Amino acid sequence: MDFDPVEMKGRKLGRVLTKMGKVTREQVHEALAVQKTKKSRLGELLVELGYCSKTDVAAALAGQAGMPYVDLTGFALSDTLKDVLPADSVRMYEVIPIEYNPTSRRLKIAMKSPDNFRAVDDLRLLMGFNVDAAVGDSSIIESLIKKHFAKVESVTEVVTSLAADKKFEGLGGRGDQSIDIDALAAAASDNQVIKLINLVLMQAIKDRASDIHFEPFENEFKMRYRIDGVLYEMVPPPKQLGPAITSRIKVMSNLDIAERRLPQDGRIELTVGGKPVDLRIAILPTIHGESCVMRVLDRSNVELALERIGLRPDDYDKVTKLISRPNGIVVVTGPTGSGKTTTLYACLSKLNDIETKILTAEDPVEYDIDGLCQCQVNTETGNTFGKLLRSFLRQDPDIILVGEIRDLETAQIAVQASLTGHLVLSTLHTNDAPSSIIRLIDLGMEPFLLTATIEGIVAQRLVRAICKHCKETYTPREEELMELNLRPEDVAGKQFCRGKGCDNCNKSGYRGRMALFEIMVVDDEMRELIMKQANTGVLRAHARKRGMRSLRECGLLAIYEGLTTIDEVVRETLSEED
Repeated sequence: MDFDPVEMKGRKLGRVLTKMGKVTREQVHEALAVQKTKKSRLGELLVELGYCSKTDVAAALAGQAGMPYVDLTGFALSDTLKDVLPADSVRMYEVIPIEYNPTSRRLKIAMKSPDNFRAVDDLRLLMGFNVDAAVGDSSIIESLIKKHFAKVESVTEVVTSLAADKKFEGLGGRGDQSIDIDALAAAASDNQVIKLINLVLMQAIKDRASDIHFEPFENEFKMRYRIDGVLYEMVPPPKQLGPAITSRIKVMSNLDIAERRLPQDGRIELTVGGKPVDLRIAILPTIHGESCVMRVLDRSNVELALERIGLRPDDYDKVTKLISRPNGIVVVTGPTGSGKTTTLYACLSKLNDIETKILTAEDPVEYDIDGLCQCQVNTETGNTFGKLLRSFLRQDPDIILVGEIRDLETAQIAVQASLTGHLVLSTLHTNDAPSSIIRLIDLGMEPFLLTATIEGIVAQRLVRAICKHCKETYTPREEELMELNLRPEDVAGKQFCRGKGCDNCNKSGYRGRMALFEIMVVDDEMRELIMKQANTGVLRAHARKRGMRSLRECGLLAIYEGLTTIDEVVRETLSEED
């Protein structure tokens, strides 16, 4: 089309078509008059009236977005162009490569819609191309994708082709610091390396992995990913590819590829399949080279509604009452990766309204939530939990979230905030709810301050949920029941389930995870026990008497309801016996 799209950017469609010489002003006015009685788009009406073609309208819409339009009629894809982008990426972004210069890595793509700006950003970030985008006919693009990119390329195929490539042989070695930086940079921008990382990422996100590990060992380089808390191994690439893979990840996350002796942390923001995905990158030097872990934060995958995190109705009522208090401290406790942050965010989402000022101090800020003032802890700049909390008290908040109570200073300021009329939510690393009290006293907190401020403690664990597609009932062996301290007569009439394993759950029998909760509400009697510095067993016995359901009991209910298995509950919860 003979027009400069930059000149057309932001103009009205009728004006663009007139400038292109496809319609006259009178024809546009006629179509606008018809539009008042018939609710159709202007472009559709001009085509219906026979004044221009669909292609003309598509070119004008591209011009409105400041993009050129390409006519792909009779376009033939060369073998070089077919190999530039992985088939997965082509199908996901619905684009076709139409020109490529390997020297400058300049790639021109044709896409169906000018709104698809994420395709340009992601191809630039994920694959390191200098991308020029044009708009083409959607039906031709669709047929080209079907014809040339229908075959799913696997990680195994790319690994096999990379293993046969001689150019990476000089990159191997025992964590060698002397690798040439230019060789590293060239390896990091190699199309096949880029394709491999792209495929691993797509596969991991599709399988709902939480972490992807790239690990160098003495004689091999492993790629593993964690799904529902369990690590699975992928096809390992050749050992000498390790530096190329790590360097590529560093390039994507704007880290220094020349620095191979110090740990580095970075971040990549992507949109995969229309979903926003954050990748946290952690690089760690080891004796055999750099180990890299990507934490996948799929924002669309996280349930941030309190009603949907798996609380039973009575537990939901307890938590709602706890977080509705005007002041006090509510602690969520459990090991790393037990879903504490998700529970806290769900609580904040429940409390988040226009009348409530909520401040958070986190390390790191995991999810960006509208309506919350979220602050990142940064020890290098002196922005510690303690320093942030002191500033918070001058910001007139109603609710404060402290990512973690790690030391006495943080605990003391949390108490101070609570005593001055704020609700404070935080996390701790302990095994169960009653032992959190002892942990806080061990940090150096005075028992009388604890009793004045602690309102409740929520302990939690994540167990894998049985896959709904291959779920079956079975009768457990006596040994299995003994692991739960149960006898066959205790479970008479109870039903047990497990997953057989199917394609939907990667043959594991599990898909997704669910939370088990133990909620201890601190009442006056318990405050007296804390003042007397009673041990964990006494506190637990009192809480049980007052209706606290232990993690193991919560797990048993989930087993009887067919939601999880005996193995999972035994693995994640402690026996009731002290």
